[in-house]
Amino acid sequence: MSNPSHLSRRRFLQASAAAAVVRPWSGLRAAEPVAIFPLRAAPAIASIVGGEYPDTAVWAYGGIVPGPEIRVRQGQPLQVAFDNRLDEATTVHWHGMRLPNAMDGVPELTQPPVPAGGRFTYEFTPPDAGTYWYHPHVRASSQQGRGLYGALIIEEAEPPKVDRELLWVLDDWRLTETAEIAGFGGGMDFSHGGRIGNTVTVNGRRPDDVAVQAGERIRLRLINTANARTFGLRFKDVEMRVIALDGHPVTLHTPVDNRLTLASGQRADLIIDMAAKPGHAAVVSDDHYGDRYAYDLLAFTHQPGPALRDSPLDAAMKLPDNPVKEPDLNDAQAARVTIDGGAMGNMRDAVYKGQSMGVRELWSHGKIWTLNGIAADRPDMSPIVTLPQGRSCRMTIRNDTGWPHPMHLHGLAFRVLSRGGVPEPYRPWTDTVLLAPNKTAEIAFVADNPGDWLFHCHILEHHAAGMSSVVRVS
Repeated sequence: MSNPSHLSRRRFLQASAAAAVVRPWSGLRAAEPVAIFPLRAAPAIASIVGGEYPDTAVWAYGGIVPGPEIRVRQGQPLQVAFDNRLDEATTVHWHGMRLPNAMDGVPELTQPPVPAGGRFTYEFTPPDAGTYWYHPHVRASSQQGRGLYGALIIEEAEPPKVDRELLWVLDDWRLTETAEIAGFGGGMDFSHGGRIGNTVTVNGRRPDDVAVQAGERIRLRLINTANARTFGLRFKDVEMRVIALDGHPVTLHTPVDNRLTLASGQRADLIIDMAAKPGHAAVVSDDHYGDRYAYDLLAFTHQPGPALRDSPLDAAMKLPDNPVKEPDLNDAQAARVTIDGGAMGNMRDAVYKGQSMGVRELWSHGKIWTLNGIAADRPDMSPIVTLPQGRSCRMTIRNDTGWPHPMHLHGLAFRVLSRGGVPEPYRPWTDTVLLAPNKTAEIAFVADNPGDWLFHCHILEHHAAGMSSVVRVS
């Protein structure tokens, strides 16, 4: 497994290596003006490490990493005029959005790739409020890994009352000692845990501490855009509640030990009351990969002086529900998906391009992961399950490998019912579910958005090496 440790400042030099809308939002009382955004993908330069270190050549939307924040109101039509100034084809995928299939940004499945120098206009009306993001779906491991991603924020009609809102777009980079992005395509990344970087960033650069006022209430939006890294963020000396996961409201709760796990592609909205005394630094650390690789991400530094308030703000935190239809578990079509392959696994053969192959031959084609015994060779492959529009589906996903997999479904939101046979607390609506090695998850959803929807591991190297399929809603 690649070293998941974060490079400290001192150690950095030593490092190497639109059409119909799905269930329109009923709260829309008057016609909303169309929000129009230009978006250009092109090479750029970014100060990722900062200080005395060189700038880094990246690929970026709008010349910055992360790309420009796109923010509209729930139910407001959105139009994004995309301009591809890269030297290769690309697309833009609107991660987590329930949108028309033609706008989903999957090459050769929902649209032709946008060629170098080409343009494409994405148009849709977001039915759901929440925290989402956008990124490419062509050669995503390298395109996204070079910096192509940005936040998509859909505002609620009545957001919770807070003193301030913060957005942390989390990523990691594999950088050389001169702050250059290290090469892509390593076999270990594809067959093991994915491309884990050596430098963690918040909003495109190594993070600084955040100055806060004692007693302040903050809404924090978190987006994990890393190729493969899972963050296990532990919030110390603050009062933290989770109010949404993957954009959708969830029962208010504080995770065990104030520790929030976010796999690649996942998001969370938190409300945090700054409960420490003035002058105290409340540390946010990441210990997902164990004590050996644990590090302090940043700290909320409570500024000297009087507290903003002596007790937490007396205001509701619960978000209004999004208009997602509840699945009928008593009349749901069953589906089973088994994940196999990878290093140290038990897979001996699989089907690729319609032919059964042994593991060595599969690897010669760059494929090492399968869903239901098939290694994907193209996006527009035969569906793993076909559902009539409006039918509920109850899907069991089994991870028969030695590696974790965040499984992501496009175009639909699902409830997580259980993991490992244990009912999932709060049964959240999500679009990505993290399966631990040799574990099972059960999800359920209503197939109310027609089209062929990509279903894949959001460790981008696993996706590229065969772990994807299609859910068809006809």
